[in-house]
Amino acid sequence: MYDPVLVQPMREEVTEIGFKELKTAEEVDAELKNLQGTALVFVNSVCGCAARGARPGLRMALANAGQKPARLLTVFAGMEREAANQARSYFVGVPPSSPMIALLKDGEPIHVLERHHIEGQMPDTIARNLVAAFEEFCG
Repeated sequence: MYDPVLVQPMREEVTEIGFKELKTAEEVDAELKNLQGTALVFVNSVCGCAARGARPGLRMALANAGQKPARLLTVFAGMEREAANQARSYFVGVPPSSPMIALLKDGEPIHVLERHHIEGQMPDTIARNLVAAFEEFCG
C-alpha cells in the first residue's frame, strides 16, 4: 500500500468531478453486479500516466461530453486491492492494468482504455476517445 496522505490528492482529483469511490469488493458488486445502463469505471493509480493522461483526460471528457455515463465509479489500484481486483473481474476478456478506464453497459465492457492506450497520450487525446465512446454508447 501507498501512503494514504500521498494518495489522497489523486483520489480527490476524480471524486471532485463526480466519481464515487469504491473501497471494498462488496461496494464494487453493489454497483456493478446488476448494472442497468452505463457506468464508467476508473482504476486509479499513482503512476505518471494516470497523473499526466488519465485523470486530466477524464476531467476534460466529462466537461466536454454531451452524453455521459449514468454512473462514475473509481477504485484505487495499490490501495484497496480487493476492490480493484473485483472491478477488473467485470472487464471480461481484458487483462488487468492500471490505470484503466472501462465503460460498461448493462454489466458488459463496451469500451476499454488499458494502460497501453493511456501511456504516452495527451489528456485531450484520451478525452476525445472517451467523448466519442460516450456519444456512441450513452445516448
